Amino acid sequence: MRLISERGRRPQQNPGSGTRLRWQSYTGAAMAVAAAAAVGAAAVDADSAWSRGLATPRWQQPPSWAFGAVWTPLYATIAWSAGRAWNRASEQERTHLVAAVTVNLSLNAARSWLFFAAHSPRAGLGTLLLDVSTLHLIRTTSRTDRRAAAALLPYAAWCWFATALNARNAQHNPCP
Repeated sequence: MRLISERGRRPQQNPGSGTRLRWQSYTGAAMAVAAAAAVGAAAVDADSAWSRGLATPRWQQPPSWAFGAVWTPLYATIAWSAGRAWNRASEQERTHLVAAVTVNLSLNAARSWLFFAAHSPRAGLGTLLLDVSTLHLIRTTSRTDRRAAAALLPYAAWCWFATALNARNAQHNPCP
């Protein structure tokens, strides 16, 4: 049976694990996020002729450097959230958390390959799967730590923005 402490936090699951184990969870999460970011970024060339030739809505026009400026803190938040939730999770919750994070990061990286590398705004609508996965990640994380789940809300909002943008791009840039 789990008890909630006076502050509303769960007591540490592994009392003998100490600070080292807590930092390992953050390091592991950061490494997973960095790997997904690197895999996704390898597909992106926002300044390519194809990308610049897309008919895009006016509300899409942030400069290409802005995407890195947005994604960097979002990725940091995902890593922090996963590490924090891991530290507060039971073994069973950890299994679900790892699965949710893995699926989400895989879809995150795949979206860049589907849109940019495949030159396909329609395939980029895979962000719909990313949206569903992000909601599932938030729900899974909230079972362990509501603060960590709340930290993922800007990530969800950015993913929804990407889906709206992809839908407009798919509408105005039919596949050849």
